[in-house]
Amino acid sequence: MLETTWFVLWGLLWAVYFVLDGFDFGMGTLLPFLAKNDEEKRIIYNAAGPYWDGNEVWLITAGGVTFAAFPKAYAVMFSALYAPLLILLFALIFRAVSFEFRNKKDCPQWRKFWDACQFLGNFLPALLLGVAFANLFMGIPIDGNGVYHGNIIKLLNPYGLAGGIFFVLIFCMHGALWLALKSEGDIHERAVGAAQVVWPLVLAVALLFLALTAFYTNLYANYAEHPTLLIFPILAVASLLTVRVMIWADNLLGAWFFSALFIITVTFFGVLGMYPGIIISSIDPAYSVTVFNGASSQLTLKIMLGVTLCCIPVVIAYQAWVYYTFAHKVTPESLQKDDHAY
Repeated sequence: MLETTWFVLWGLLWAVYFVLDGFDFGMGTLLPFLAKNDEEKRIIYNAAGPYWDGNEVWLITAGGVTFAAFPKAYAVMFSALYAPLLILLFALIFRAVSFEFRNKKDCPQWRKFWDACQFLGNFLPALLLGVAFANLFMGIPIDGNGVYHGNIIKLLNPYGLAGGIFFVLIFCMHGALWLALKSEGDIHERAVGAAQVVWPLVLAVALLFLALTAFYTNLYANYAEHPTLLIFPILAVASLLTVRVMIWADNLLGAWFFSALFIITVTFFGVLGMYPGIIISSIDPAYSVTVFNGASSQLTLKIMLGVTLCCIPVVIAYQAWVYYTFAHKVTPESLQKDDHAY
């Protein structure tokens, strides 16, 4: 029971991370396409600025839970996916530095370099996370000792790339909606237009991904055995359709919330389809790391559950305060008044 509880929490932590850092990824990826001048670029930077580092807390938490609750899965995952995870780490580092360094020097070439880092530091993690999770859904070639028999090229298979493109498009839609909420004027209109353009692409790739999932994975087996789980893909479809309705109704906050619900339900669609597997072996299912053979001791799981129930509300309260404090729109006037703006 504790193993299953931690598996659900593990999936939830990843889902929350995708929702929160997802809009950062989306805005950074759209930066070269939406910002027409330096002032608009600064608006995008500052629409993410107060939040991005707090959002990454959920990535650390998800990784920490993997390490503490499922140490065998952590070891295999960070061995098998070492190359893409290292690229992701360096991309996040350069993204973080770009926030702080861009305005340190009033030089166009200097700013263009950090703008490129901001773009790649958001696009690459979005792509790599999608590729990684798609491969986890499909299964990776690990043997009975947890040794990975492959390379980064094998991860770039059709299903993995479809997952990467799917994640990038989801985050672009999510980020465009967030930027629309945080901005005014021309860049606001462009952000709304970007969300409208990306939405049908998300729908098309979602349908393609569902079809490829039936061909490349065994995720649907759990849904056939437990039909009540179908509530997650049904909610995902309903949420995505509601995003479009909300955009038409000019209810951008509602559109963003339903975009967040779409991300959460899509994440749980994949995670629950994997259960009880965490690292599925494509060589032999018997070699897979599951919630049962990869979990920590019962005592460890109990202690962790107590600590988590105490600490997570504190993190939520802190982030809620941050979002409330910086709820105002980012405008050229607010950038001039704020000496600490990026």
